[in-house]
Amino acid sequence: MNAVEKVPAPKPALRLISGNHACALGAVAAGCRFFAGYPITPSSEVAERLSRLLPEVDGVFVQMEDEIASIAAVIGASMGGVKSLTATSGPGFSLKQENLGYAAGAEIPCVIVNVMRGGPSTGMPTRPAQGDIMQSRWGSHGDYPIIVLAPASVREIYTETLRAFELAEHYRTPVVLLYDQVIAQLTETVDLDDAPAGALAERKWASGLPADYLPYAAGEDGIPAMSRPGKGYRVHTTGLTHAENGFPTQNPEAVERNLERLFTKLERHRDAIDSWEEIGCEDAEVVAVAIGISARAALRAIDIARQVGVRLGLFRPITLWPFPETALRAAAKNARAVLVPEMNAGQLIMEVGRILGTERVHGIQRYDGEAISPAAIAARAQALLEGETK
Repeated sequence: MNAVEKVPAPKPALRLISGNHACALGAVAAGCRFFAGYPITPSSEVAERLSRLLPEVDGVFVQMEDEIASIAAVIGASMGGVKSLTATSGPGFSLKQENLGYAAGAEIPCVIVNVMRGGPSTGMPTRPAQGDIMQSRWGSHGDYPIIVLAPASVREIYTETLRAFELAEHYRTPVVLLYDQVIAQLTETVDLDDAPAGALAERKWASGLPADYLPYAAGEDGIPAMSRPGKGYRVHTTGLTHAENGFPTQNPEAVERNLERLFTKLERHRDAIDSWEEIGCEDAEVVAVAIGISARAALRAIDIARQVGVRLGLFRPITLWPFPETALRAAAKNARAVLVPEMNAGQLIMEVGRILGTERVHGIQRYDGEAISPAAIAARAQALLEGETK
């Protein structure tokens, strides 16, 4: 009997997948070939999917003993030249903070997924929240740069995972992919074939004579070239303040020079890093500023509000940190009020108030494990305008 050649079935263009599944697919498509993590609700599906997907592309999946070891392994793999990812939630993200700061200070590319759930402490593992907004930016100690992306749909989780690896590799920085439990476990029909793939990101590798190589010397772009393993370039990596040669120093001039470059390297590239969405802001009397499931509720609230004559708009930061403040100022410049619906005790509103001033910025905070409804956002927008006229 002649052997029958097995032809792989074509993958359908439309796929019914969850947000966490989309993250795993996006990571593989971006060239991620190493994952280290520890199971934790509601992010575990990312690890479960990658445990199957990575071996198919000669990648490595490792379940570590805890969250601290997970990010340490990811940092090590990245230093070895491999695009690397870890995924966690709430308490696990807290445990990763010291090594996250290490990756930022030592400029090691990596991607960290944080699926937000109710807190503090172990909180509500199966309920959504948005209480990690400030932690994602300021969770580790000291001053350091970081990029945080906040997708709000299954498809966008896929595309922002691609972008997370691109930004991490180009700018030698950890990138946090931050989304809430609803978006993570929401199932949507998406077409990933028409998603913008682009070229796989390639970090800047050292070239020239190994004897001349300084691992933290940078040109005008502020991004040092990394040493490719096995190519003969000597590198010393440390969490201590270091000079261009990579070795620890407490010389004030060298410390200030190198930290100044570290602190400002992302600012030089804001045109490529900043991303946001505006809907109905051009004539809005009230502009809602929101992320994740709260932004999706605000999107529906626009229709509800406008049916009763309230011109509501939405500004959604996709790049959450650095915050796209120039775009926000432009979107809200003609609005009479700005409304920030968020599932926490008031975090995003602090940044919006810093940018726009607190006089016209108002919030809706909910932290009981339930999402803010579109009706509540529309009603609050109407009440803000009615309060102005009294």
